[in-house]
Amino acid sequence: MRAIAVIAISFLSLAFCAEAANKPLREFELQAKSPKFWDLIDANAKLTSVATDFGFTEGPVWDPAGFLYVSDEEQNKIYRVFPDGRKEDVIALGDPDGSTFDRKQHLIDCASVLRAVIDVKPGGQYTVLADRFEGHRFNSPNDVVVGPDGALYFTDPTSDLPKGDKQEIPFQGVYRLGSDSDVRLLVKDMSQPNGLAFSPDGKRLYVDDSEQKNIRVFDFLPDGSVSNGRIFGDENEPGGVPDGMRMDDAGNMYVTGPKGIWVWNPQGEHIGTIVVPEQPANLAWGDNDYATLYITAGKSVYKIRTKAHGFMPNLK
Repeated sequence: MRAIAVIAISFLSLAFCAEAANKPLREFELQAKSPKFWDLIDANAKLTSVATDFGFTEGPVWDPAGFLYVSDEEQNKIYRVFPDGRKEDVIALGDPDGSTFDRKQHLIDCASVLRAVIDVKPGGQYTVLADRFEGHRFNSPNDVVVGPDGALYFTDPTSDLPKGDKQEIPFQGVYRLGSDSDVRLLVKDMSQPNGLAFSPDGKRLYVDDSEQKNIRVFDFLPDGSVSNGRIFGDENEPGGVPDGMRMDDAGNMYVTGPKGIWVWNPQGEHIGTIVVPEQPANLAWGDNDYATLYITAGKSVYKIRTKAHGFMPNLK
C-alpha cells in the first residue's frame, strides 16, 4: 500500500506542476494586509519577466558573476539565466529542484531522480554529497539551505519520488548534512516538508509543509539540532501551497503561497502578498545589492525590486 501511496503522491505533484504551469495568467498586484508591507515593497514597484519558455522553473540561485541558476523540473536541466533572458545549459539532470550556494560558493542541488543532494560543478559534472540515511535511500530531496554552522540543511518529502521507486524511509524528514558527510535527522513528523530558511540571527529554523499548508518554526541549537517546533503561520487558502522561502536581513519571510509570494514579519503576521501571473515555486535574492527578488513561477522567471535586502547565509 505504501508504494501505491507514494506513486499517487508523485503523480499528484507532477499534476500540480503541470496545472500550475498551464493556468491562465493572473494580473500582477501588490496586496497589502498591513502598512508594514510598504516598508518592504514600494507601492510603485513593477514585476518584470526575465525569461520564459521553460517547462517548470525551480531552484533559483543568484551568482555574483551576474546571472541566475535555474532548475527546470520538466526539461530536466539546470540553466544559467542572464538578465537579458539568455539561457545556457549547465547540466542535464533528472528533475533538479531546490538549490543553494554553500560557504565555498559551490552550487548545491536537490536532485529528485537521483534521490540525492549533489554538488554541481561549473562544467556540468556533479558529485553526490548524500543519498542515504542509515543505509536507506532518501525519498526525493526537495530544498536545501546553509545553516549558521556552515552545514547543509535539507527537506526530504515524497512529493517527487520517481514513479516506480520504492520508498525506503517511512517518513518525510528534515536533515543536517555536515562537512564530514554525516547525515543527522532533525524532524520526522511533517507530512511533506518543502522550503526552509534560517533567521538572520541563526536562532530559528523555518520549514513549510506543502500538504498541511503551514509554516513551522524551530529553535536552532548550537549543536546543530532543533527543538520546540510550533506553527508560525498558515497558508490554507486556494490557489497555491507554501514551497520555497527566503528571509531578508531584518528577519521578514518571503514564501510562495496562494497566488504569489506571501510576506510575513518576524512576529508571524502575514503583512502582504506579491501576486504573480504564474504560480511561484521558489525565489532568490539577487543583483549586486541583493535587493531584487527573482521568482521562479510556472514556465517563467520574474523579478521585482524591493526596499529590503536579502539575508545570504552562504556569505556569512
